[in-house]
Parts: sequence; C-alpha cells; structure tokens
Amino acid sequence: MDNQDILDRIQALVDEEHQLRASAAPRPASEDADAAYEERRVRLRRVEQDLDQCWDLLRQRKAKENAGADPGEALARPANEVEG
Repeated sequence: MDNQDILDRIQALVDEEHQLRASAAPRPASEDADAAYEERRVRLRRVEQDLDQCWDLLRQRKAKENAGADPGEALARPANEVEG
C-alpha cells in the first residue's frame, strides 16, 4: 500500500462519512427505524476510527520517508491506540 492508496481510502471513507451524516436524522420512534438508526451510528463510529487509522498510517509513512527510512515499514496501529 502506498500513499496514494491510503489517500484513496481516506477519500472513500470521507464520502461514506458524509453520506452517513446526511442520512442521520433524530432518533426515530419506531422499532425498525430505531434499528437502522443504530446501524448508521455504529457504522459512522467505525468510519471515524478507520479514518483516524489511515491518517495515522499516512503520517507514519511520511515521517519514515523524511527520516530516510522505508515508508513501507509503517504499520497501521490498532484503533484503540490511535484513538487513545
């Protein structure tokens, strides 16, 4: 995976985030709508975590490159490490 692949993934995640936020309405009253609302909320949280991981990986790659190291050695860190 190179920087462009990561940037492409970031763009896809940003697009999905925008779609999820646009479709997010106040919590519905019906049970079926409530389940769909909860699914979108969970998916949005996952997209946000994935975005954080992608940005972190891109920063790691650029730092390694600037230091003269192989950017391919950068590894995606777990979401709880990037988020924390």
